[in-house]
Amino acid sequence: MSEVMHMRATIGIFRRHLWAFLMVAILVPVCAWIAIQRTTPRYTATGSLLYEPSDYKVRELESILRTDPTTELVMASQAEVLQSLKVAQRVAERGNLYANPEFNSTLRPPSVARQATDWVNARLGRPASHDNPGSTYGPMPDPGRDATILAVHGALHAAPLHASRVLEVTFSAEDPLVAAAAVNNAMDIYIKDQFTAKAAAVRRATMWLDERAAALRADVRKGEDRIASYRAEHNFAQGMHAGLDAEKISHLNEDLIRARAELAAADARLDAARGRAGAAAQAAIAASVVPLRTNLERLTAQAQAQTARLGANHPDVESSRRQVVEAQRAVDAEISRVVAATDQDRRAANERVATLERNLQDAQKDADAEARARIPLNAMERDVEASRTQLLAMLERIQQTAQQHALETSEAHEISLALPPREPSWPRPGPMMAAAAAAGVLLGLMLVHLLHLTDSTLHGGEDIRAQMKLPCFALVPELTRREMRNAPIEEYVLRRPLTAYSEQIRAVRAGLWLGVERPRVVAITAARPSEGKSSLALSLARSAALSGEKVLLIDCDMRRPSLGHRLRADRGPGLADLLHGKVGLPDVLHNDQLGAPGGGMHFVPAGHASGDTFGLFMGEEMARLLIEARQQYALIILDSPPVQAITEARVLAAIADAAIFCIRWRATPRDVVNYALELLEDAHAHVAGVVLTRVDPRAHVRSGYADAEVYHRRYKAYFPG
Repeated sequence: MSEVMHMRATIGIFRRHLWAFLMVAILVPVCAWIAIQRTTPRYTATGSLLYEPSDYKVRELESILRTDPTTELVMASQAEVLQSLKVAQRVAERGNLYANPEFNSTLRPPSVARQATDWVNARLGRPASHDNPGSTYGPMPDPGRDATILAVHGALHAAPLHASRVLEVTFSAEDPLVAAAAVNNAMDIYIKDQFTAKAAAVRRATMWLDERAAALRADVRKGEDRIASYRAEHNFAQGMHAGLDAEKISHLNEDLIRARAELAAADARLDAARGRAGAAAQAAIAASVVPLRTNLERLTAQAQAQTARLGANHPDVESSRRQVVEAQRAVDAEISRVVAATDQDRRAANERVATLERNLQDAQKDADAEARARIPLNAMERDVEASRTQLLAMLERIQQTAQQHALETSEAHEISLALPPREPSWPRPGPMMAAAAAAGVLLGLMLVHLLHLTDSTLHGGEDIRAQMKLPCFALVPELTRREMRNAPIEEYVLRRPLTAYSEQIRAVRAGLWLGVERPRVVAITAARPSEGKSSLALSLARSAALSGEKVLLIDCDMRRPSLGHRLRADRGPGLADLLHGKVGLPDVLHNDQLGAPGGGMHFVPAGHASGDTFGLFMGEEMARLLIEARQQYALIILDSPPVQAITEARVLAAIADAAIFCIRWRATPRDVVNYALELLEDAHAHVAGVVLTRVDPRAHVRSGYADAEVYHRRYKAYFPG
C-alpha cells in the first residue's frame, strides 16, 4: 500500500510540474534542431591500410631494421606516427590547405573581439593583433601556417582496429572532396615514408658492411704477409716441417724399443751362458756346451763306479779321473767362448740403445724448439683465418643485403582508399535529435525534481492537514476574465451562484457552521498581502446573505483598505471614525446595493485611520461594536490585515470567535505560513481552518491530489454557471 501511495505521490509531483517538464522536453530538441540547421555540415572520409612488417631481414641488420612483434602498442605507435604533426604538415602542403579558410584561420573574416582589439590598438598606436612585426631574434613564426597545421592535425585521426593489423584513417572537413584527398594523401605519405626510411637504413647498412669488408680484406692481407715473412725467417716449409719431425721421432722411438728388447735378450743370454739361469735356459742359449756337459757327466759317473769297484788307486780309476778332468776343461773352455761372444753382443746392443736415446733426445729438443717457434705462427694463422671467415660472412651478407634492397617493400599498404562521403558525419540529425529528446526528458525530470525540492509552498488540502494539523475548508479557484465575463470578482457569487467558485465559498460556510460551535464573529486573515483574503471575505458575506442570513462585513485593514472602494463607499466615515467615537454605528453602516433583496448584508468601511490603530482594536469601542453587532447580525466578518507584518491582525483574530487563514495556492512558503500561525497561536486566536485561494483548477487537476476531484470535467454538469 505504501508503494502505491508513493507511486501516486510521484505521479502527482510530475503532474504538478507537467508544463515545466514539457517546456524543457520540447525546448531542448527545438534548440538542438535550430543548432543543427545553423551548423555547417562536416564530412568525414575514411580509408584503411594494413600494417604488415616484412619477415625477410638480414641477420646483422636486426638492430637497425629489426621488426618488433605486432602488438597493440606497436599498432598504437604507428597510429600516432600517421597522425603526427609532420604528416599533417605534408598533407596541408599537398592539398594546398594553407589557402583554405576552413583550416587557415587568418583567412577568415575577423571576429567581433578581434575587430574591437584592432580598433583599440589603432587608437593606442599599436600594431594590429594579426600583424607579424618580427623580433630581435629573427622573424616570428607564421601564425597562418601554424594554425593550418594544427587544424589539419586536429582533423586527421588514425586508430588501429581491435585485434587486427588494420589502421583506420579519417579526416573531417566541410568539403567531402577535401576530406577524401586528405585521407589518401596521409596514407600515401605514411607508406612512402616507411619505404624511404627502410631504404635509407638498408643503404646505411650496406655502406657500413662495405667499409667493414674493406677493413677485413686489409687485415687478411697484412696477416698473410706477416706469416710469409715469419716462415721465411725461421725456414719453415709450408705445412711439411712439423710432419717430418713427428715422423722422425716416431721412427726413433720404434728403433729404441727394438734396441732395448735386443739388449734385454742379450742380458738373458749372457746370464744363461754364465750359468745364472736354469738348465733349460742354458741349453737353449749355449747348445754347443750341452754335448760336452753330457760327456762330462757320463765320465764322472763312470769314474765313480770304477772307484767303488776297483778302489781309488786302481790304474783304470786314475785313467777315468784324467778323462773327467779333460772333459771339465772342454766344458769350461766352451762356456768361456760362449760368454765372450754373448757379452760382445750385449755391449753392441747397449751401445745401440744409448745411441738411439741420444738421437731421440736431440730430435725432441729440435721438435720443442720448432714448436716454440711455431706458437706465434699458429696465432697469426688463427687470426688470419678468423679475419678470412669474417670477410667471407661479410661478403655473403653484403650479397643478401643487396637482394633485400632489391626485394624491399613498405611495411604498410593501402587496402581501402577514401572516397568522398555522401552524408555528413556532423551534425547527424537522427542520433542528435534522439539524444536531444532523451536529454530534454532527462533535464525535464531533473527540473521537476528540482522544483519539487525547492517548492516550499502548499498545493492542496492534504498538505494543510499533514503539516498544519488544520482543516482545509475550501480551495477557491482563481477566476479568469473569460469566467468573470467583465464582472468584478466581488460580484461573481451574486451573478453566478452555481459555479465552482461559489460552491467553494459555500464550502467555507459549511466548514464554519458544521463544527461543534458555530462562530458568529469570524476574522479572515493571511500571512502576507495579495492572498485573496478581502475577496474571500466579501464573497463569503454575500454568499451568506443570499442564503437569507443577516451579515455584517467590517473592513479592519485600515492601512490598506479595499472593501470601501469595491463597494463604492470609501468617501464617508468608517470604522476608524467609529472607534474614535466621532460617529455612531448607523453613520458608518452601509447596505449592499447589489446584495440580496431586503438588504441581507451590511458593511462598514475602514474609514480614515490616523495614529495608533492597534489601540483602537484593543479599546472599549471595538468591544462595544462587536456586542452590538452580535445582537443584530447572525454573522460578523472581519477583513483583517496580514498577520506577518501588521500587529492588529493578531488582536482581531484573538477577539473573534474564529479565524480563517487564507493561503495563496502554490505561492506562499510553508515557513511564512508556519510563522504566521505561530503568531496567531501566541495571541490565543482560534484558527478554525484554512482556505487555499487563487487555485488554478486545471493545474490542480493534474496534481493528483484528492481534493482536485471537484474541478474534474465529470462534475461540470453540477456547475452550469
